[in-house]
Amino acid sequence: MLFKRLPLRIQYLAMVSLVVLGMGVSIYLSLNVVRDLNLLDAAQSDNVQWSLSQAEVEALRYQQAVSKSLDQPETDLDDLRRAFDIFYSRINTIKTASIYERLRQDEELAQNLALVRALLDETIPLMDGSDTSLRWALPGLEADVGELPVLVRAMSTRGLKYFAEWADQQRETVSQTLVHLGAAVGVLMLTLIFLALNLGSLNRANVRRRRQVKEASQRMEVVIDTALDAVIVSDTYGQVLEFNSAAEQIFGYKAKFAIGRSLEQLIIPDKYREAHVAGMKRMRDKGEKRVVGKGRIRLEGKRANGEIFPLEFAVQTAETRNGQLFVSFLRDITNLVEAENELVSARDQALANERAKTDFLATMSHEIRTPLNGLLGNLTLLGDTPLKERQKLYVQNMNTSSELLLRHVTDVLDITKYDAGKLQLHMKTMNLSKLLQDIVDNQGGAAANGTELSWNWEGTPQEWIVSDADRLQHVLMNIIGNAVKFTHDGSVTVTAKLTDNSPELSELQIYVVDTGIGMDEDLRSRIFEDFTTGDSSYDRAVGGTGLGLGIAKRFVDAMKGEIHVDSEQDKGSRFIIRLPVQAVEPPEEIEEVESPQVEIVTGARILLVEDNAINRFVAREMLTAGGHKMDEAHDGRRAVEMAQETRYDLILMDISMPVMDGRTATRAIRASAGKSSNTPIVALTANAMESEQKAFIQDGMNDVLIKPLSRDTMLRIISEQVGQLPSDIAPEDPDPIAEGSPIDMSYIDDLRKDLGAEAVNELLVWFGNEAQSLLDWLSDPSALPLDEIGQRTHAIAGSAAMLGTQEFHAALLEVENAAKAGDAPSVNEGCIDLREAWERTQSALT
Repeated sequence: MLFKRLPLRIQYLAMVSLVVLGMGVSIYLSLNVVRDLNLLDAAQSDNVQWSLSQAEVEALRYQQAVSKSLDQPETDLDDLRRAFDIFYSRINTIKTASIYERLRQDEELAQNLALVRALLDETIPLMDGSDTSLRWALPGLEADVGELPVLVRAMSTRGLKYFAEWADQQRETVSQTLVHLGAAVGVLMLTLIFLALNLGSLNRANVRRRRQVKEASQRMEVVIDTALDAVIVSDTYGQVLEFNSAAEQIFGYKAKFAIGRSLEQLIIPDKYREAHVAGMKRMRDKGEKRVVGKGRIRLEGKRANGEIFPLEFAVQTAETRNGQLFVSFLRDITNLVEAENELVSARDQALANERAKTDFLATMSHEIRTPLNGLLGNLTLLGDTPLKERQKLYVQNMNTSSELLLRHVTDVLDITKYDAGKLQLHMKTMNLSKLLQDIVDNQGGAAANGTELSWNWEGTPQEWIVSDADRLQHVLMNIIGNAVKFTHDGSVTVTAKLTDNSPELSELQIYVVDTGIGMDEDLRSRIFEDFTTGDSSYDRAVGGTGLGLGIAKRFVDAMKGEIHVDSEQDKGSRFIIRLPVQAVEPPEEIEEVESPQVEIVTGARILLVEDNAINRFVAREMLTAGGHKMDEAHDGRRAVEMAQETRYDLILMDISMPVMDGRTATRAIRASAGKSSNTPIVALTANAMESEQKAFIQDGMNDVLIKPLSRDTMLRIISEQVGQLPSDIAPEDPDPIAEGSPIDMSYIDDLRKDLGAEAVNELLVWFGNEAQSLLDWLSDPSALPLDEIGQRTHAIAGSAAMLGTQEFHAALLEVENAAKAGDAPSVNEGCIDLREAWERTQSALT
């Protein structure tokens, strides 16, 4: 089982190794057997034994030849010499031939062979000598020859015995070798049987795997052919290797036609071909992949008919024996893109409708509030005139209704601002105890309803926090006001509690509990929806638009808090507000410095040239209140005409105006022979850099007055240019500006002194409407002409400067300067800053 778990290649290698090893062992043992058999060769053994026996015969013949030569002296000695040579040759063969090597290794045989050879070597000189010397030596030679047969017989006997023992030994070796060979053959046979069985198993597994691969391949072919996505396989040169049915349907080529051709010829649009070829080359040369393995990417493809269409594709790589392949999955997303375009169009239309709705509500609210402001202002002026009691009642009722309607319009503006994402928070240090006390003190309806209204701290009081005071006041006014409105002869209790969630942030909890009429489950579930007022007759009696709690919920959400209510009908309600705030130490008190009193200068006749109604109103009220005579011109051309006909003591000239601007008008007045050609002209501008001021002087102006205007500044200008400034009026020092405040309140304070509080309030409302109208118009500055943007921002910059709204004024100048320079991107950025500056300015003005 373990063997079968090994990889197929390892199994084959192991089997081949076993077969080779078995065959090697068998061959080795077979060679040993052959060798041993060769050693046991009978012919070789018989030859050796015959040689030993023949040596013994030759020794006897040599002995006989010696004896014969002694017995028959007349006999020729050649026979003796011939017998010696034969015997000597036989002994020498035994001594030197390789066939007798193993025999000579026997010690006893080798000793006898040495004795025989020694005797023969001693006899060689006699045999090679003369017959006389040989005959003379025969007696001694006969004695030596007598030992030779004995020694040779001993050699022969020993040789026969040696060969018998050696044969037995070789037979034993052959027997053992044959046993080993048989064992090896047996093992080899078992191995072959095992290998045969395993080969059969592997063959069956291989057949099964081949069948599975074939089935998987067939399934994959079916999946690829039936896939809705095109599947195209190509090599590193972009040559198509596979082209499924979906690819045929999407691109319009048959697979037989597409296979073998390059991708850029088939599906790559002309404008992408160079990039495609460069990318393929980059992958081949450097291996750099910018698209492969990066997920689905949207591009365009080309059909056979040349149609360009959107597609989504993903590319993966596969390594094969033939090299790297690229598998591309492509999807025709024409319908998807059309659906997305329709969805985007629908979304844009919905957003446009929502913006149109918001703009409509904002515009209508603005258009309604503008005449309402005028109505309220005139009602205030009318109230200052002598009226009968019945007329005073009418004015009071009109005033009450107008203020109520104005509050409703303001609520609608708050809703549209929040829904449009334009609501911005202004976090500042505030006194929560003072805020709660002021709200409680202003709820006069509580006493009228016989309701006891009170507030208290739970736990340690933390009066000073950082939050949006205006939004928090609006929320609490709504919640507490509703509690008072719906509670008769009961109680309303406001409880504040501060818990520390972290060293930097705390949670403010405010509970407003009343014993009023309460709410049923249905009303409670939708109480924070817009225009929800309930259905009871009592609720209808107290009135309301149903917007207050919806706005409160929006404000609380904007401050990242939460608000909810627990209520039971006829038993009362409990509103819970939780807000993240920062607890801080009380700020240091700032001593108020009274502005120096300035006497009013009278008697000058002044021409005011100004196209902005607010600026004309402010300047007119200041100058007429100071006893000056005023004429007004709305543009430069009218000013030139009036200066031609009338002698003025001073001309106050705005710079940017329709019909004719202030600089052109000044040059025209100076060039004319009119009655005011030499009258001092002072430029009025909210946007004058040093270079521009020099240009104003070069045009003929005598001085430049930078807005905002104040009474003391106006009087000093009149003194300098006309010579009527009282000696006790010193040049004014700028009043201190609260750090971080968007407004210099000293200008508004001066206006209150000069114009009165009611007139200033009316002026501020008027200014707010103009500023909001400008911001609405600048909602998409990229679609507006830059020159018109510069004109309109310049027009309102004068009013902003007049009222001391320094941050808003600076933002207006940035937009105006960028528009004049033709810098559209800076205008767009400036409009964003302008909107934020107005939000802070509006909050401070409120």
